[in-house]
Amino acid sequence: MLAAPTGGFWEEASQLQEPGRGGYHEWMQSEELQRLTASEPLSLEQEYAMQHSWREDGDKCTFIVLDKERWQAQPGAPEESCMAGDVNLFLTDPGDPTLGEIEVMIAEPSCRGKGLGTEAVLAMLSYGVTKLGLTKFEAKIGQGNEPSLKLFRKLHFEPVAVSSVFQEVTLRLTMSACERQWLLEQTSHVQERPYREESAKPH
Repeated sequence: MLAAPTGGFWEEASQLQEPGRGGYHEWMQSEELQRLTASEPLSLEQEYAMQHSWREDGDKCTFIVLDKERWQAQPGAPEESCMAGDVNLFLTDPGDPTLGEIEVMIAEPSCRGKGLGTEAVLAMLSYGVTKLGLTKFEAKIGQGNEPSLKLFRKLHFEPVAVSSVFQEVTLRLTMSACERQWLLEQTSHVQERPYREESAKPH
């Protein structure tokens, strides 16, 4: 578990219950989210299979973003009721183990505009740098997804390619010494806690 005192918690996705028991399956039936994330609607069985694949694959890191305000306001509430979205890191280039592809989704409408996406991306970048030794990050975002483009530009990502076929922009961040220092300063408040000990109680 990663925790930030201001905005959200990030739980390892493999520790949560199946997607049909929370809001994930319902989120991904949204036409808006399908458009923004370039996703196709999946059946519940397909989502179960995808979750199993993500849990087993060593080249994927997925954390579920929880709404801290809701988590604190409902002592003992199940994690699924506090889910806000997810943040993912993919190690997709076997020839370059220092490169990671990052994506974030704040799917719960009531949780948008609170900075959770920014916090989640910063936390995942820090995790990639400090735990996985990554030095480069890419984000592939639909050309029409202006909120995500704005978010990643704010976090120092720069456009490096545009695909007219897939209608997406590829942005990249290279971790120079200055960028690394900036990132660690931005995430100095983030704490890592054992999931099993901390997940059973609100903070």
